[in-house]
Order: sequence, then structure tokens, then C-alpha cells
Amino acid sequence: MRRGLIAEGAATLRMKQDMQNDTRNMYDLIAYRVKFTPHPHAGDKWCIYPSYDYAHCMVDSFENITHSLCTLEFDVRRPSYYWVLVALGLYQPYVWEYSRLNISHNIMSKRKLNRLVTEKWVDGWDDPRLLTLAGLRRRGVSAATINSFIRGMGITRSDNSLIPFERLEYHIREELNKTASRAMVVLHPLKVVITNLEDGKVIDLDGKKWPDAPADEASSYYKVPFSRTVYIEKTDFRLEDPKDYYGLAPGKSALLRYAFPIKCTEVIHGDNPDDIGEIRAEYDPSKTSKPKGVLHWVAEPAPGVEPLKVEIRLFEKLFLSEDKEPEGTAWLRDLNPHSKEVVKGAYAVPSLAAAVVGNKFQFERLGYFAVDTDSTPEKLVFNRTVTLRDSYGKAGGPR
Repeated sequence: MRRGLIAEGAATLRMKQDMQNDTRNMYDLIAYRVKFTPHPHAGDKWCIYPSYDYAHCMVDSFENITHSLCTLEFDVRRPSYYWVLVALGLYQPYVWEYSRLNISHNIMSKRKLNRLVTEKWVDGWDDPRLLTLAGLRRRGVSAATINSFIRGMGITRSDNSLIPFERLEYHIREELNKTASRAMVVLHPLKVVITNLEDGKVIDLDGKKWPDAPADEASSYYKVPFSRTVYIEKTDFRLEDPKDYYGLAPGKSALLRYAFPIKCTEVIHGDNPDDIGEIRAEYDPSKTSKPKGVLHWVAEPAPGVEPLKVEIRLFEKLFLSEDKEPEGTAWLRDLNPHSKEVVKGAYAVPSLAAAVVGNKFQFERLGYFAVDTDSTPEKLVFNRTVTLRDSYGKAGGPR
């Protein structure tokens, strides 16, 4: 077998255990089998591979593992685990089996994850939609958040538990709400021209990085330029103004966050009546009007200068259904076709130009975002880590 003289599947080396044992996992389990597959480290040097039952217990012992933690399906393998160690006179770690972690709308099986990656259903092991450590890190989830999630969940031997994905999102929000600084980004810009602001004038305003930041410290703020050309979200404007809508509409006012109230005075249509190309508005420099709606926005930093353009990647749940246990290819058919959306033409406030990989932000009214590894000095890319609790935009605009 070692010299490669036996074909795959033609022979195996088995352990001489106890064929009369009440536990089938003591029936002379396989120790080595032939596999003509290059090893990631040894290359083609070896063509025999040890089985899990033969190698796992010895590796635990050699590495002085105190507690070998396994999932419940390995409970029946405990007799074989200790049989090998006793037969070889090796140190015996303590074995503890508990239920595997199952999170809704995701898979945790390495075999299924490998298939998603190798068949290119996702963009690699660090795809932010996967619950791998690399994927979570790229999405903007910290180690502290993962530890908080695990501690809050506890340990069980119930084999039918399914943890809602929303529970992980809760812990992510709790952490980022305290650590992520605020900024403003407009995903789908709609141009607004402030007609009563003189050409060339730019007013530098202060935006708060954290809601409870000390008001007397300069580090608590970032600069937000307000100029004649402002961009708001397309969903924050409607031609009709229903009673429960607080966004901008013809003849209606809304407050620009950290800035001034503006009132829509004119709508410039495109080729058809439903195509809105531009809005004309007037701002209230005295702030005497008190509109209920508050909008996030981005303005030209200087006359005729386009705002900072960034790429935004919006992630949703990877699977449409909660549980992904079916075998074969049934689970692949349940992949969410809208689990990733790329927005290439978003506008951001100038302060975000200094962001680097790993920085995390709350984009006001949009969610929490992290700088992606695909970012370059010429183009920043942000991954949405999680949405906000608020239901902004459920009806197409702010509430």
C-alpha cells in the first residue's frame, strides 16, 4: 500500500478490535486506505491516508489536548477513541460531545461549504455571506461579537436546535452600535439643486461620529460640506404625499441631517413622467420650519466637483429557507438569488476617503458597513455587515 502497488479500494489496513462488541464502532475499523491524491503539505510522497477513527485520538493525545470537543454524531465513536489510546499506551484526553451549531438560512457543513466554494456559487472561503471565520471577518464581524453570540447561546445536547440568524445579527448590532463611527452615504443618488443658495458657496457643517460623543471635543465630529448641489436617496422622494410618509414631495419640506430644512419647489422630469431627473428646492437657513422627516444626504464638496464615489455591497441571507439539511442538490436550489447586490454609483461624504480595510461605520439610516479587502486608493468598497433595527424605507421612504 505504501509503495503504491495496490489500487484505490482494493485493500485497507484495519485495526484488530472486537468484532463481538455491542458497539458496531468497535468492528475492526479502517486505519489506512489507499488514495492517489496529493497531500496539501506532503505532496505525492504518501499514497496512504489514515482514517478519522485511527488518527483523531492520537493527534489529540500528541498535542496534549485536555478536552476533545465533538458534536453528537461522534458520541458512538467514543469506545473506539479510547481503545486506540489504551492499545498504544498514550495519554487520554477527556471527550465531550454536544449538539452542533445550526444557524437558520445558512449551512455549517464543511463538505457543503466546500461545494459552494469549488463550484463558485460564492466568491471564495471569505465570501461575506458565509459563516466561516474569514467570511465573518470580511463582513465586519469582530471576534468579540462572535464570543458574545456563543456565550449568549450556551451549550446543549439537543440535536434539533436551530438558532435564528437574527440572533447573531442582534449581537453584531450591539457591538457595532458602540464601536462604529457614523457617516453618510447615498446609495441611489437623486440630484437636488438648492436654488436660494448662491453659486460657489459651500457651508462646512459638523456631523456627529457617535450619538453620545462629547459635544466639546473636535474628535467627536466629521465635516459635512453643504453646497448648491445635494444628493438624496431616490426612495426619499415621491410625487404623491400619503399621510404616513415623511420624505420629500412637491411642496413639502424635509430636514437634511446636520443641515437645514429644504422644501421641494420644482420637479424636472426625464423622458417620461415617472423618470425624475432632478429636484429644485429651497433651504431654510434660519431653521424656523420643523419638518418631521429627516434625510441623509451628500453634497458636492466644491462647485462642479462630484462627491466621493464608492462601491457598496449589500448582503442578504444566503438561503431562502431556514434549514438546509436535504442531501443531493436540493439544498443548492434554495440559494437566494438576491443574496448579494452591488451598488457601484453610491456617493459618500469626503471624510470616508481616509477609510482603510477593517474600518467599520454606521451609514446613517442604511446600516453598518466595513471596508472590504477589494478596496484600492482609487475605489473604496464597503460591505454591509447588518441592517439597522429601524424600518426606514419599508414603504419606499423614511417614516
